[in-house]
Amino acid sequence: MAAASPVTEPSQLGFPIATGFTAEVFGWGEGRVLKLYLPWVSSEVLEREFMITRAVHAAGVPSPAVFETLQIGNRHGIVFERIHGDSMVTRVARKPWTLFAAARQLAELHSTVHDHPAPAELPSQRERLELWINNPGHFAPAEKRRALDHSARLPTANRLCHGDFHPANILFTSKGPIIIDWSAATRGHPLADVARTSVLFETAPLPDDLPLQLRILMKFSRRLLHSCYLKRYLQLRRGTMEEIEFWRIPHRFAGRAWQAQRRAAMAQVESAADFG
Repeated sequence: MAAASPVTEPSQLGFPIATGFTAEVFGWGEGRVLKLYLPWVSSEVLEREFMITRAVHAAGVPSPAVFETLQIGNRHGIVFERIHGDSMVTRVARKPWTLFAAARQLAELHSTVHDHPAPAELPSQRERLELWINNPGHFAPAEKRRALDHSARLPTANRLCHGDFHPANILFTSKGPIIIDWSAATRGHPLADVARTSVLFETAPLPDDLPLQLRILMKFSRRLLHSCYLKRYLQLRRGTMEEIEFWRIPHRFAGRAWQAQRRAAMAQVESAADFG
């Protein structure tokens, strides 16, 4: 159950210190931050992230501590430990010549995540994939069947998989790298988790605040960075490019399904506001 909040409206929080696709992050007293989900995100999503993050942190994975859930107006939030440090994106923006070294480090950190057995509380990777693939959407039946066929052949595994592993979710602190945003974490197969990051290399938009010079560099080197990340990962752990490509198919489809659901939910909230 969400705790009572001394703040009754999001406007009382001031300016966010970070903004993402699903939430804004605000300062919340000494040593803490509030991740406040946008109105279209359901409380079930919040409760799942709270449970997963608590389990991951308790397992000793470098991640923020989590304290409580709140509701402010029509928005739900989670109070986390405040992590002081620059993201991998910020570091590269300051030193663009480290871009390829960062791609290799991304692979190395991803491999360390997969060293951990998944806490039992985490959902199954295959079940989460199939849930997204089966979401209503305007997709051809043959395409959906192909994605489900691939996910059904996902080997059983019990490793910790982040589910949204990219440079903005890695913070460098005085205690070493800390990985944030565990909302999509599952217990599953490492190569399927790598495939998810591989799809992000393909499709994820660049941050709006990225300096122009780095934006241009990323535009022309994105494919090489992608290859650099995959090559380094496969130097560290067993697997093949063919296996990763196999898992990219359901992840591409699931990503499109998530975007379709997001657009529909946002439209519903906007419509309710118009008639409220």
